[in-house]
Amino acid sequence: MRRFLVMVVLALTLGAGAVQAQEQDVEGGHDHPLVTRMPGYYLSGYDVKEFDVIESPYLSGTEAKWEGKTYRLGYAMKGGTKPVSMAQIARNYEVALKKIGAKVMAADGRMVILRLQKGGDVWVEVQPHNDGTSYDLVIVETKAMAQEVVADAAALKAGIAAEGKVAVYGIYFDSGKAVVLPESEPTLAQIVKLLKDTPKLNLYVVGHTDGTGVIDTNVKLANDRAAAVVKALIGKGIAATRLTAAGAGPYCPVASNRNDAGKARNRRVELVERL
Repeated sequence: MRRFLVMVVLALTLGAGAVQAQEQDVEGGHDHPLVTRMPGYYLSGYDVKEFDVIESPYLSGTEAKWEGKTYRLGYAMKGGTKPVSMAQIARNYEVALKKIGAKVMAADGRMVILRLQKGGDVWVEVQPHNDGTSYDLVIVETKAMAQEVVADAAALKAGIAAEGKVAVYGIYFDSGKAVVLPESEPTLAQIVKLLKDTPKLNLYVVGHTDGTGVIDTNVKLANDRAAAVVKALIGKGIAATRLTAAGAGPYCPVASNRNDAGKARNRRVELVERL
């Protein structure tokens, strides 16, 4: 009898371990920099395409067809998490996105679709399922979205934790120049917050350009721009020893340089964790 009870306890323990293993984020997946997940949920599905077309059944006309870089993220509730309603999930995302200028395009009390217009459109659809135990998040970036949307410190930290680096858009320069423009202040403030909230984090600040022009000139420009960002951060109270400027120029594109949308994504600053 005692042996039977031991075997039962062991089986239950192993079963609980298997459930916990299944409640980990899918390999290679991470949250989109624009928004975080609901607390107590894990990433159960992750699919990203550089270009895709999505037609929404909830909208009509030109607004129903979204084209661009597409993220399909699925989330599921972890065991022991306090239940939330489908309306609560949709409303959380609605409130968060409206704070940065998004507009509700469709909603039925549970599902919500929002449109963020900054440079290019960003479409976000939140679709909860199964009484809130899971939900799908679809995000479509069109045109130069990434150049305009500024991630907050938490999103930057999450990106670095997931991949060791994060692309930052919203730091602006005049064409061919390396002077940080005043409209970059909101983005710089978030990087400063990231560094102050994470005192052990040191960074390479890496400048990237598109593929237009002479390679050597672009590499120099990327170096100069990275140095300008470092200087700006030091001026806001960050220790110089925590930052190293570098320039990759056009050598590490994240999109094609054959069109304006791709060039806009390639012009960026990356924060790379320096160990």
